[in-house]
Amino acid sequence: MQRRRKHPTSLFFRLQGLALLGLASAGAFTPVAPAQAQVDDSSASVYWRRERERMQAQQRRSVQQRPTRMIRGAAPRQGFAREAESGDLRRPALARPDPLTTGDALAPTPPSAAEAATPAPAGPAFVIAVLGDNVGLFLAQGLQEAFADRAAVTILRKARENTGLVRDDYFDWPRAARELLASGQKIDAAVMLVGSNDRQALREGLQNHDPRTPRWRDLYVARAQAFADAFREKAVPLIWVGAPVMQNERLSGGLLELNEIYREAAERAGATYVDTWEGFVDERHRYTVFGPDVNGLTTRLRTSDGVHFTRAGARKLAYFTEGDLRRLMERAAPSPVALPEALIPAPAPSAPETRKPEPAAAPAPTPMRPDKGPVLPLTGAALSAGGELARPLRPDDPVRDRDARAIVERSLVNGAPGEAPAGRADDFRWPRP
Repeated sequence: MQRRRKHPTSLFFRLQGLALLGLASAGAFTPVAPAQAQVDDSSASVYWRRERERMQAQQRRSVQQRPTRMIRGAAPRQGFAREAESGDLRRPALARPDPLTTGDALAPTPPSAAEAATPAPAGPAFVIAVLGDNVGLFLAQGLQEAFADRAAVTILRKARENTGLVRDDYFDWPRAARELLASGQKIDAAVMLVGSNDRQALREGLQNHDPRTPRWRDLYVARAQAFADAFREKAVPLIWVGAPVMQNERLSGGLLELNEIYREAAERAGATYVDTWEGFVDERHRYTVFGPDVNGLTTRLRTSDGVHFTRAGARKLAYFTEGDLRRLMERAAPSPVALPEALIPAPAPSAPETRKPEPAAAPAPTPMRPDKGPVLPLTGAALSAGGELARPLRPDDPVRDRDARAIVERSLVNGAPGEAPAGRADDFRWPRP
């Protein structure tokens, strides 16, 4: 049997390992573990978990349901407030309801810190009060941007989130309108937009009426009319803006019926109704998220919830009321006041006039030609002999053959107009001979 010879290289590595082992036991050399052994698995998992939680906290800006203030009952079922997403203006700053001042009504919305710090414009300002629900807040934002270049225009943001004409126990808009008009606040025009929270039962005493029933409609019409009449009694112009289309088809169907109620109430109160439905639908009259803005550029107009508006959408929503508001501003502009004669300064004395030579007599002016000639009655007396307008030539007529040929040549061949006798209807010479 042949013995296996040991390889010198393997023998060298064995001797080297024994030497290192002896040095380690003597404390002269400490072996170093590979780099991978220094990683703490538990620390890495903690790090990535915390990193994931931090990233999720930055991106967590979704739709959240906000609790609303309750007044003798549950909060409205329709409507919610939406948090603003980073990098995009989705919703204006909403003012929370104020503490109660009376048993059933909410106190007027106080001005925000930015509005309070803004100095009042010089001279009489044109004050526009914007009322309504969640969508009315976007309308106020759009109007504030539309009239940002006019310091004499003030926008009062009186809209309340989660309100409507149904839940008068939560917020009574007809009563709030009367209190606002009686508060002494200067209001030159009012804009109203409501309806997105009104597809719910309406309470009458201890009885609830389902939406779109006959009794529900009668009560709703009465409340809409009471709100419009409050401004008619104070002679304050009211612009009632119709609710825009929504993504939910059932909600949009109900808003179409409510818009008809708003239109009729505005007409009976002498107010102006503005329809915004066609501005936020596509060519098939369906809800659309994108559409042309006020500059004609296609952009995103609605948010992902199908109810609220982006900044461009709020600006377009306000565009539908700009024309009526500008006409009211022009009508309310102060007219120039005539000064008394005592306050009018006397003209400065002028230098003595130098006598100029009299010009030569000008020729008599040509009388102005009238726009139309005298009226010739068809039943008047005949001017020609026998009342004939035309007849063939007879041998005894004074017209010569050469004259007839000249007329035919001039009129039928050359196309030149014929010479009309003086006083005939086709005699257009001026001045008259």
